[in-house]
Amino acid sequence: MTEWEPVIGLEVHVQLATRSKIFSRAATTFGKYPNSNANGVDIALPGVLPVLNEEAVRMAIKFGLAIDAEIAPSCRFDRKNYFYPDLPKGYQISQLDQPIVGQGILPIFLGDGSIREIGITRAHLEEDAGKSIHTEYEGLTGIDLNRAGTPLLEIVSEPELHSASEASACFRELHSLVMALEICDGNMNEGSMRCDANISVRPKGSEILGQRTEIKNVNSFRFVEKALRYEIERQIAVLESGGDVILETRLYDSERNETRSMRSKESSDDYRYFPDPDLLPVDISDDLIESVRATVPELPAEKRNRYIVELGLTDYEANRLIEDPKVSRYFDEVAQSNVDAKLAANWILGEVSAALKRDEIGFAQVPVAPGELGRLIQRIEDETISGKIAKSVFESLWNENGSVDGIIESQGLRQLSDTGELENVVSQIVDDFPDQVRQFRDGKEKILGFFVGHVMKATAGKANPKQVNEILQRKLRV
Repeated sequence: MTEWEPVIGLEVHVQLATRSKIFSRAATTFGKYPNSNANGVDIALPGVLPVLNEEAVRMAIKFGLAIDAEIAPSCRFDRKNYFYPDLPKGYQISQLDQPIVGQGILPIFLGDGSIREIGITRAHLEEDAGKSIHTEYEGLTGIDLNRAGTPLLEIVSEPELHSASEASACFRELHSLVMALEICDGNMNEGSMRCDANISVRPKGSEILGQRTEIKNVNSFRFVEKALRYEIERQIAVLESGGDVILETRLYDSERNETRSMRSKESSDDYRYFPDPDLLPVDISDDLIESVRATVPELPAEKRNRYIVELGLTDYEANRLIEDPKVSRYFDEVAQSNVDAKLAANWILGEVSAALKRDEIGFAQVPVAPGELGRLIQRIEDETISGKIAKSVFESLWNENGSVDGIIESQGLRQLSDTGELENVVSQIVDDFPDQVRQFRDGKEKILGFFVGHVMKATAGKANPKQVNEILQRKLRV
């Protein structure tokens, strides 16, 4: 590996979150009965004509603005001809030499904390294909055209990635970005994002690219990294044994953790592209671009920087929070309660995330309003309740709704901070355990936790831990 350099470029297919398809009125809802979301355009009935979905155009422009890319003043649709049963027309409508989005930049954040800027070559609109089903009918293949015509934005990176981990980070960054822009739901289990990775290796220091292979349709960050690691090692082994890497498309088998040959790699000539005669060129006005620009939210890179620089979060905390826009929105609303940002992040990534996992629900279904979580954190900070009691209040909020202050009062959970009362409890505990007092005074100071535990037990967990520690330290050192 030290003598070879991988060169990787990604092609990421993003299903756009429009309600209808790119060239027809059929719905894009996932999981419907096979072929129930396919109309005359999708099944290529004679005489039907495509009509472009304006919302897909706006979403593509939104992505282009987010990566500071060139937006084409005019773009065109082409026919990409191939004969698979998942597209009954015999061709896919795509964009070849006049894509809607030109060159841009995507900053990616690596595991060592460094940032790299990766060039985006282009992003173009096209329609998705249907799905071939080989397992439902013995000896037969079923065709489900529900997905046929779903709008795709294909994002093509420059070949500037030089490791499997960099490629995975790039895919992850694109995932965060399209979700933050709300142009894709990001659900890779449903095929909302799929990654094709082009990979070659060359001797270290060489400027000449090696022969590449394409790994097709990988749909997880982990599998992108594992597939590329395998393929890099495979290509190096082929070259070091005196063989030649073959230009081909390969599939990744996650069960065997290997790539295997799928077919020879087609060139653009094989697809016989030509302008689609049923679709006019699309002129994109400055007014349209500016109206879309007004909808671009705070981007993940900007949000990450704000969390780290302004709020003092770690790289790990910031990255976890911005993975899903719903999580970062929730965090921002909690932080508006004037609470410690780090404590808020710890609660969201800890207690809230654990409860979601336990109940098998998504972040959109969190039953605790961000304002109430903010108030709970306030009550920890003003020492109305301890961190331990706060967890029981949180469980009540999660399961029974209500309010933080109402739960604290109704259940008598207010923290005991009366110095005189705590002095009496601590004195009694010290008197009850003379042997442990002697051990503490002989230098075994870890036994302090023993006394704290007994005080907390005697006060039903309501004693102010900070005051308990101060009083114990004073009494035990007498």
